[in-house]
Amino acid sequence: MPTGVALRDVRRQLFEAADRILLRDGPSGLTSRAVTTEAGCAKGVLHRHFDDFDAFLADYVLDRVEQLAPEAVALREAAGTGTVAGNLATALTAVFESVAVAIVALITFRDGLRARLRRTWPAGVPVLTEAAQMIAGYLAAERELGRVPAGAEVEVLAAMLIGTGHLLFADRTGERPGPEQVHRMVASVLSQASSSY
Repeated sequence: MPTGVALRDVRRQLFEAADRILLRDGPSGLTSRAVTTEAGCAKGVLHRHFDDFDAFLADYVLDRVEQLAPEAVALREAAGTGTVAGNLATALTAVFESVAVAIVALITFRDGLRARLRRTWPAGVPVLTEAAQMIAGYLAAERELGRVPAGAEVEVLAAMLIGTGHLLFADRTGERPGPEQVHRMVASVLSQASSSY
């Protein structure tokens, strides 16, 4: 595409191109040339909007973290409805069927990206820590409603669910877990936690 052709919402186009490449080719396939080719624009477009490729990747990761906000609101609003395990299974599936698992691999793969993210995100992996906060907030709301035991340490439960969910969805066979498998995992984590009180 000629450099003179105007692009609407360049960031969105580049980020969506990065999603497709990351899901299809993994972190090693995510290069500036691959992103601009996938987005259908000249390579210079990326560098006109970002200082360098790690700056692009950092903004991309943080943008994907922000996309969890509607999920967090929906999960919080689900408190008191359905089942706790069912609500959590739905939320975890939405998180891990997004680009989240691939972003974890990307952050692990690129030292420069990790260093840049540490400037604004001092601890943890951005997508996973945001998801853990979302789950903890929901569990706290359910604890107030009496649907989670009063002594439940919601931050610990959230971390257990995110960690176990990540392992479940990051299975290298390429097969995604079915809804029953996710629900079983969530119910198991919740029952183990409840039995320890």
